[in-house]
Amino acid sequence: MSSVAVIGAGAWGTALAIQASRAGNDVTLWARDAGRAGLIATSRENPRLPGVRLPEPIIVSSAAPEAVDVALLAMPMQHLREVLQRLPVGLAPLVVCAKGVETVTLRLPLEVVADVRPDTPAAVLTGPNFAHEIAAGLPAASVVAASDAAMRERVATMLSTPSFRLYGNDDPIGAQVGGAAKNVIAIAAGAVIGAGLGENARAALITRGLAELARLAAALGGRRETVMGLSGLGDLLLTCTGAASRNYSLGLALGRGEKLGDVLAARSSVTEGVATAPALVARAARVDMPICAAVASLLGGGTTLREAMATLLARPRRDE
Repeated sequence: MSSVAVIGAGAWGTALAIQASRAGNDVTLWARDAGRAGLIATSRENPRLPGVRLPEPIIVSSAAPEAVDVALLAMPMQHLREVLQRLPVGLAPLVVCAKGVETVTLRLPLEVVADVRPDTPAAVLTGPNFAHEIAAGLPAASVVAASDAAMRERVATMLSTPSFRLYGNDDPIGAQVGGAAKNVIAIAAGAVIGAGLGENARAALITRGLAELARLAAALGGRRETVMGLSGLGDLLLTCTGAASRNYSLGLALGRGEKLGDVLAARSSVTEGVATAPALVARAARVDMPICAAVASLLGGGTTLREAMATLLARPRRDE
């Protein structure tokens, strides 16, 4: 039996802990706050994932994680570096389950790991997964992306069950770009529906958003075909259409005329696309990403939704 530490006791971390336990591993779910860890351990339920009972074998702790076979990092992207700096050196091979771009450095998740833990093997787990569905054991698939084939196989073997199918991928750059950019595109998709612009407009936006993902992946050294898989197209479709998507629902609210500050103030969870949008556009540099740029400008107050849509629709016609 293998041992797994899940670092981060939000909804996603809790769902991953349940899945890792379901797959037959010894699991510890780590929460930074001792009070929160105690509450989850006693009640066997995480308020961030209501109605889902934590299996008894899962240990919930705020103590420093001990050496394990694999550590899953399931915190918001902007907290990844801080958590890595606090983890014991040599804890385990690391699997980053966060999606986005670090705002200060413009680095992708595995680049942050390389900064802080340069000698630690690392992979990224990404794909079209809602936490509550993974926790419930509903059918799903995801991707383990790493340059090391042995690590891909090891992680997939440890976490797979009949209801959770994991695929390996040797293009971690493309997989990370898909996971980051889909949140930004989802805000735009929600805004389109919230503003009453119709399903045709959303379909067009998702399709052109996928083209932006592919251009950026290739520019950063990844492969265009990677974003046609689970870590790109699959994740994009789920996040741009699923009612449980925080990024889509935020865009929906903006499209209906609500203020960004009011929407975020009413939430207890992180909407990754808000921080990712300007960082992604800055990282893209000269890569043509008009949808992501429009979202970044909208979130930053540099344009209105009506102006952003007018700009996108006024772009010169060309062959697809």
